[in-house]
Amino acid sequence: MKNILKNSIRISIILCALVGFVACNSSKAAIGNVDVNQFEKLIQKGNVQVVDVRTEKEYKEGHIKDAQNIDVLKDTFAAIAKQKLDKRKPVAVYCRSGRRSVQACEILKASGFKTYNLLGGILEWKSNGKSIEE
Repeated sequence: MKNILKNSIRISIILCALVGFVACNSSKAAIGNVDVNQFEKLIQKGNVQVVDVRTEKEYKEGHIKDAQNIDVLKDTFAAIAKQKLDKRKPVAVYCRSGRRSVQACEILKASGFKTYNLLGGILEWKSNGKSIEE
């Protein structure tokens, strides 16, 4: 009887750990980190909304064509995103180096959006010779 109880506890612990592991990994996967070439292909297909989450000043210094600017550092980010973006279309998100865009993707994902995060941000975009607009 003791062995059955011990085994049941062990199995329960293992199952809880597995469920936690899967839940954490599926959350990260849902963001959809993509490299420059994948990001460009998403844009070329025309079925994504491109969002630059940098400050307005940074945006004016140069941005990816047709990108909307919604500053993730502002308290109003989530509300503005819900107002401007269509939940039925995925959102391709970028910032300067990739940190703020992860934060933005988490917020958007929590609001029901499917997101793609540009790894390395606009710095990586430019270093790969991709064009920007001013």
